[in-house]
This record gives sequence, C-alpha cells and structure tokens, in this order.
Amino acid sequence: MSNVAVVGTQWGDEGKGKIVDWLSERADVVVRFQGGHNAGHTLVIDGEVYKLSLLPSGIVRKGKTSIIGNGVVIDPWALVDEMERLREQGVDLSAENLKIAENAALILPLHGAVDRAREAAASGETKIGTTGRGIGPAYEDKVGRRAIRVCDLACEDTLRERVAALLIHHNAILRGLGQPEVDQDDLVEKLLEIAPKLLPHVDVVWQRLEEARKTDKRVLFEGAQGAMLDVDHGTYPFVTSSNTMAGQAACGSGIGPGQVGFVLGITKAYTTRVGSGPFPTELDDEIGQRLGERGREFGTVTGRQRRCGYFDAVLVRQSCKLGGVSGIALTKLDVLDGLDELKICVGYRIDGEVYDHLPALAKSQAKVEPVYETLQGWSESTYGARSWADLPATAIKYIRRIEELIEAPVALLSTSPERDDTILVQDPFHPQK
Repeated sequence: MSNVAVVGTQWGDEGKGKIVDWLSERADVVVRFQGGHNAGHTLVIDGEVYKLSLLPSGIVRKGKTSIIGNGVVIDPWALVDEMERLREQGVDLSAENLKIAENAALILPLHGAVDRAREAAASGETKIGTTGRGIGPAYEDKVGRRAIRVCDLACEDTLRERVAALLIHHNAILRGLGQPEVDQDDLVEKLLEIAPKLLPHVDVVWQRLEEARKTDKRVLFEGAQGAMLDVDHGTYPFVTSSNTMAGQAACGSGIGPGQVGFVLGITKAYTTRVGSGPFPTELDDEIGQRLGERGREFGTVTGRQRRCGYFDAVLVRQSCKLGGVSGIALTKLDVLDGLDELKICVGYRIDGEVYDHLPALAKSQAKVEPVYETLQGWSESTYGARSWADLPATAIKYIRRIEELIEAPVALLSTSPERDDTILVQDPFHPQK
C-alpha cells in the first residue's frame, strides 16, 4: 500500500477537486496540510455540488477520517460557516470524522484588515493580487511566534495573554495604515464564542496519523494552490504564504517524509493563473478567451477570472523536479478540442539567452519570452473519453510530447468534470514497482 500526496504543478486551479475526490474514495484518511480558505475544491458527487475551502475532500464521503493539519491557517468563522453549509447539504460532520490539529494557527479578523489595507496601499507592480483573506499576515504571525493557535481556545487565561501580545504588534500596523485599532476584549469574546464549535474536533493529529500508519490505512495528503505559488520556489513575490510542495505534507501534518508516498502532480493541459505576476505563455487573444470560456476559468472561492495561456512544459518540468512528482494527472484535455494547432513552451528566452528553467530573479521572470513548439490540434471531441482508444491520435501525440518534455509520466487523464470520465494509467495507491 502507498500513501498519496496531491499537489498542483502550475499556479493552482489545475482541477485538483475531481482528482482528490476520485482518490479520497480509495483512501481511509484525507489530510489538508497547508494554505487557508483562499483556495478551494469543487466536488460533484451524484449531481450534488460541494464547494470546499478548508475542509478536506474526504469529508463528503462516509467512513473517512478528515484531518486539518498544523500546516493550515484556520479562520474559525469561515470554517464553522463551511461546516454548517455542508451539514445543510446532508454531510455528516462529527468529532469522529473531522479532526483539527491542536497546534494549527488561527486567522483572525485583524489579519484580513491588515491584508486588505496593505494591498490597497500598494501601487502598480507592488500589488500581489492577494485574496485579502488574511492568510499572509496569519503566516507572518506564526513565523513571528505571536500566533493564536487552536489549542489556545481551550484556555481563557492563555488566550487573553496571547491576544494582548498580538495586538501590540498589529494595532501599531493598523494605525500606520490609517485603519481602526482592534479592541482586545471584543476579539477575545468573539474567540470564546466560536471556540465551542471547534474544540470537539481538536485532536493530536500526528498521533492519529501514526495509528493510521501502524494499521496500514491509506492516507491522502491534499494540497492547495500550486508549485509556482510556493513561497520559496514560486514566482516570488507573487506567491502564496506557505510551501505548496509535497514535502510540506510531512511537516504540515506531523509525519516523516518517507510516509508521503506517491506524489501526484495535478497538471492542466494548458496554463492558467489568478492574480498578478509573470505568466510567460499568457494569451491576450481569442484563443486565450476561448480557453477561459470553455474551461470555465473562474475561482472556486473568489470567483476571479483566471488568465489563460498555452501549456508551459518548462514550468511543469521544474515543478516536477522540485516536488519529487511520481506521475501527473493531466486535466481538462477536452478544453483543447477544436483548435487547429497547439503550442507548447519548451524554453525561455531572456535577453537573447535561452533558459531551460525559470530564474529566481523577478526582473528576469518579467522579461521571459516563450520558445514554442507547434503541434497539430484535433477536431474530434475528447469530452468524456474513458480509454486511450476514445482519443484522437493527435491528442495522444500531444499527451506523449508533454510526458517527454516534463520528464514525468501521465498516471491519470481527466476528460470532463465528471469523476468517471478518467483514464487510469497507474493507480497512485498501488504504484508499479
């Protein structure tokens, strides 16, 4: 048996929702290990649509244990709202099937206020394109050792002490940004009010994962965003505030790195990006517009329209190497149906020199000109294909060329939002030796 970590290999929005749902049915435990409620998955099960932001995908399936790991930053109010919304959809949520790491850091209302105020004060190229939900400031507090953690909700004395120390820092920032300061007593009361809705789910999740290991249970580690939004390895500073690579699955949940298992990189058959930052293959033409419309490229959480472009093999190869990707799940192939020709980026030209990777320097990233290879498109429909025999020869050629360029095999191929419209090449839970 093998555990599986699911990560994005581009800038997020690769279609992880369907894949993690497909895998969660085969898993015993599903763990969310990083990020906040600035990302999400849309699951469609028996015609019912579930929109998840913080809750792991396993929560909509009976008999699964869902865990929110310590690497996640949790907005208590957003989480409770999401839990109540799913209960209204008939999902069973209990202390038995949903567990929250006691050492996870909280996102407070002041984090969103700071986030939005700083973004509003920024100008031009300094705007990051943040969702304004406080994820960045919450991670800053975690690293700065002033965060309020889930376990603090169980002790009022500790909570008051931690909030007082936190506000010394944040009220100074809010004053400097011309924003109203936060009242200490009011914030503490709000936290004490929400605490009883979360505390029954709080657990020592690293122990639960150790129990899962000893009993040979299959664990699915579910990431958010994508490799190029990783705070270390992404297109810095236009990145998220956490590590999005599979290595974070270990630190963000409380297991050893050897237990992560098969790393499945979710990869869209073209490229999209939300927010600011470099995007070498972006298309500001009819093809880009067509990809956005056919692919329904709008954010699950924010509703923001995504920027669209050709497949960037340089970017995905880099992500696969950095993240130790065992195989990819190629999604949204059907969006490319009907295009006469397709281009794949095979190199970057910067000031006349060709690179086989994306340099770390932001000024170099901004200068990138894509070097393209052109392939023949296909007129036939690939929508709903469930075997290689259902695919046009030119579509198969496109897939094989992607495998060659990114130096990673296709383990799954998705041809529609429906979970059964998936071509399985290699089961990540039963990897071939």
